[in-house]
Amino acid sequence: MSVPASSLACMTTAAIVLVPGFWLGAWAWDDVAAALRADGHDVTAITLPGLESADADRSAITLSDHIGAICQAATAKGNRVVLAVHSGAGVPGYAASDRIPDQIAAMVYVDSGPATVALDPGFDATELPLPSWQELEAGGSSLEGLSDEQRAAFRERAVPEPGAALREEPQLADERRLDVPTTVVCASISSDQVKTAVEQGSPWVGGLAELRDVSYVDLPAGHWPMWSRPRELALILGDVARRSSG
Repeated sequence: MSVPASSLACMTTAAIVLVPGFWLGAWAWDDVAAALRADGHDVTAITLPGLESADADRSAITLSDHIGAICQAATAKGNRVVLAVHSGAGVPGYAASDRIPDQIAAMVYVDSGPATVALDPGFDATELPLPSWQELEAGGSSLEGLSDEQRAAFRERAVPEPGAALREEPQLADERRLDVPTTVVCASISSDQVKTAVEQGSPWVGGLAELRDVSYVDLPAGHWPMWSRPRELALILGDVARRSSG
């Protein structure tokens, strides 16, 4: 009896867990997740605590809550997973690889990095709403490749980010995280620029200076490649999952 190719892919590749960046829920990965599933991959996209809706109570949400949610999603798969994190989720994502290194087959940072410090330790508000487009671009979050419809959907569905996600510093203690194979998808800036940031000691990519197995993929796409180039991003994630099998 022959086995469908899609079934073979599910049996031979690591499951993929997708974590969105600031202001986003699991919905942000819809196009990427659909493309991965069409290729036979086992995919789970998650919404971090406090990002469920604009009405959610974010006042007590901590960075540890985000780390815990990522760890729970990864361990729920049963086997080791490829953990893909976007943008600001690089902070709890890297911390999750410290908490459960044996559960992570590979890390993928999508226009993100393994930050070792708080992104904004001086932030003192309960939450951070989605800034204006001009403020995002000025802060380095390129809107390249996004249609007017995508921008409108982003603005409509965006949820304020819990303040603790910006001001709390991740606690890293298990050096086994350093051996987790890591891929950096460079979308709004090039791999050369990321490497320069590492050499200069930029804290948002601090983990790249200590990780022992790092590769870079250039995907010019702006800061939200899950919308501007979803198929290409899915192919990159699928390739990591195949290489991480077993």
